[in-house]
Amino acid sequence: MELLRFATAGSVDDGKSTLIGRLLYDSKAIFEDQLASVERASVQMGAEYTNLALLTDGLRAEREQGITIDVAYRYFATPKRKFIIADTPGHIQYTRNMVTGASLADLALVLVDARNGILEQSRRHAFLASLLRIPHMVVCVNKMDLVDYDEARFDEIKAEFRDFATKLEIPDLSFIPLSALHGDNVVERSHNMAWYEGSSLLHHLEEVHIASDRNLIDARFPVQYVLRPFSNEWHDYRGYAGTVVGGVLKPGDEVVALPSGFTSTIKTIDTPRGAVAEAYAPMSVSVTLNDDIDISRGDMICRPHNRPTTGQDIDAMVCWMTEQSSLVPRTKLALKHTTRTARCLVKDLQYRLDVNTLHRDERADALALNEIGRVSLRTTVPLFYDEYRRNRLTGSFILIDEGTNNTVGAGMVLGPSQ
Repeated sequence: MELLRFATAGSVDDGKSTLIGRLLYDSKAIFEDQLASVERASVQMGAEYTNLALLTDGLRAEREQGITIDVAYRYFATPKRKFIIADTPGHIQYTRNMVTGASLADLALVLVDARNGILEQSRRHAFLASLLRIPHMVVCVNKMDLVDYDEARFDEIKAEFRDFATKLEIPDLSFIPLSALHGDNVVERSHNMAWYEGSSLLHHLEEVHIASDRNLIDARFPVQYVLRPFSNEWHDYRGYAGTVVGGVLKPGDEVVALPSGFTSTIKTIDTPRGAVAEAYAPMSVSVTLNDDIDISRGDMICRPHNRPTTGQDIDAMVCWMTEQSSLVPRTKLALKHTTRTARCLVKDLQYRLDVNTLHRDERADALALNEIGRVSLRTTVPLFYDEYRRNRLTGSFILIDEGTNNTVGAGMVLGPSQ
């Protein structure tokens, strides 16, 4: 079954957690004891109904404040597809949580309160989804029951969001009117909005086409581990384990190992269930070659005539994720890119981006917690990368404070420094 990862986003109190709870409840994806626990918690809070938002707001601080702080992950499946949900927080101080929660999403759900329309946080999360190159976006106009299921109000919000979206790069944009509290258009079509001719949210999630979103052209296989089993049966086995992050690999294909540049052909592609005829993203496999080549963790296997960019100077958009320090020029950090680790120097901060207005502040001299900007980096060893817009896995990296070993930044490669 195909897996769809999607993230919820939007302003505070737009009903993200309630929508996820309703989706899980109506699709019968929660256990009886989970529902009983939520019912007890709802009574303790004095709610007049079962608060389905509590299915995702798991932290005590979240339940007390009625907001989402952490990224909550939930898993469910239907006969057509498997799903991983990332329920991301709406507050501006949790921008880093939204970035990490949505970094691998195939689809973003941006919720809008039908009463309030498009707010600053709705715009900010839509921009972040665009910046993260999430290929599909669904704008869920929630709480339609509070505006008497008014079609004109839905059309007004739809027109306003479309106008804003022209400034962003969103390949696939859809709109669904719904009421998460009452379940209108969440799993089943609503009789209260007969004027809406589209599908329910769950039907859209089941049917949206994501197979062509992955890069099946550029073969990329970062080596994570060299397998040398110490047994009589496998004494001469030398496999290179990792996850395919782009393209398709098949036995007999000619490949090159970076950085050495030595070429060979693929002998076998193995999985825990046995050998396979081909491997593609995001399969985890072990590749054996017909020639003995010195390959180790951090190396990249690709096609001889389709190689990633190799370089030590890159420009990237970075989201700073710690309040303990700021990102300033001359900062030295550790950098983790695919399976390769290096040290890097921040050469320059070109501008800080206002995610609310899209304004570029070229006079900025630092990035603080939750701020995003374009920086130039110099690494101690060459990286094998693609632009983030072409491959989200070979085009992304994290920055690590060497003193504390904490992740302090997440980056998206724009290309080589000019």
